[in-house]
This record gives sequence, structure tokens and C-alpha cells, in this order.
Amino acid sequence: MTDATRQQPPSTDWHEHAHDLTRGIAAYSGSSLVAGLAKVIAKHPEADVGNAFNHKQVACKMWARDSLHDCAGRRFGEIWIVGGWYGVLAGMLLEDERFEIGRVESSDIDPGVAAVATTLNRAHGDRFSATTADMYGLDYAGRRPDLVINTSCEHIDDLRGWLAVLPSGTRVLLQSNDYFREPTHISCVASLAAFREQAGLSAVEFAGALPQRRYTRFMLIGRV
Repeated sequence: MTDATRQQPPSTDWHEHAHDLTRGIAAYSGSSLVAGLAKVIAKHPEADVGNAFNHKQVACKMWARDSLHDCAGRRFGEIWIVGGWYGVLAGMLLEDERFEIGRVESSDIDPGVAAVATTLNRAHGDRFSATTADMYGLDYAGRRPDLVINTSCEHIDDLRGWLAVLPSGTRVLLQSNDYFREPTHISCVASLAAFREQAGLSAVEFAGALPQRRYTRFMLIGRV
């Protein structure tokens, strides 16, 4: 490398650098999720991947994945993730070799996220699908998923009302938080006990809290 080369200013295109970086990390780690992230950065530059993959988001989803494995086992025919955003949790579950999962369907009411989620999880082929849908309108009774995941309960006006749409006995994984300062968090809870009361599950297999810097994330795994 010449002195002239060393003095060249770095490119200001962070997407180019991030794409190269994530491709390298994917090659080193063998992670299909990181490889998918590289594809998203290249194909969907408008996607808010910095938020979707920030350390708190990742930590909460890893907690969900690990707790699910520990309390509910490894085999699932079909998992539905509602409010699934870019499909990060789906990718974490599908690439985790501890699980045997037939397929994961991620739905979100935002029409702008399904294409990103599909790109992120393209490595999993027909084991993953992303749809644009209102969680209240899904055919839970007809298709009977083995597990329904909702990690955005703080955004739902009536959590109990949504859970009432699910057939009795459906296994669910739910997360909420106590971050009342965020305007879009319309159903925050002050404690894990308050979350249990809000959800009103017929059976609880797991209940826990994960402290973060500005809030605490609460999680329930059980049956409606």
C-alpha cells in the first residue's frame, strides 16, 4: 500500500461498508441470519436494520429463543410470529440447530416489511413465509399453529381481546415492557405480575423479566 493510498479518505457510503462487513462475518460464522442481513442491506437500503439488530432487540429475542427451548422443547410443526417486523426472531429460530421446526410464518400489518423479512430469511426456502396481515384476522382456528409468538404486546390496545381470538389451549410466547415513555407503547405494564394479570393465560410455563438499560422486558410462555 502506498502513502497516497493510505491518505485516501474512507467512503461515506455506510451501506457499502456494512454490506462487505456482514458478508465477511457471515462467511466466518456460517450464520444464515447474518448472510440474510447482508442481502437486506444491499437490496433494501431503506430498511431500519440498525434498530432491528440493536443489542437490546437481539438480546430480547435470544432470551425468547432460549427460554422457549428450555421450557417447551425443540419440535414445532408450525410457528406463527405476529407483529414479526423484519423476521429477525424467525431467522434466529430457523438457524438454531437445537430446534426441529417445520416452518415459521411471520406476519405484520405494515406492508413495507414483508419483502425485507423474505430477503432476510431466503436461505430457509419454503420453511419461512412473510405476510401482510392484521393479527386479529388470522385463521388460528383453521390452521392451528403449534405456537403463536407476539413480542410486541405493548403495542396492542387490548391484549386479552386478541388472545380471545385464539383457540383455547393454544401455546403462546408473549413479551411486553415497562417503557411507558415511548408514545407507541399503549399497553405497557409496570411489572411481571401486572403482565400475567393482563394476559390472563390459563396456564403459564415460564414467566420472567430481563432488565435493560431503560426498561425491563417481561415474557410469558403458556397457553390461552
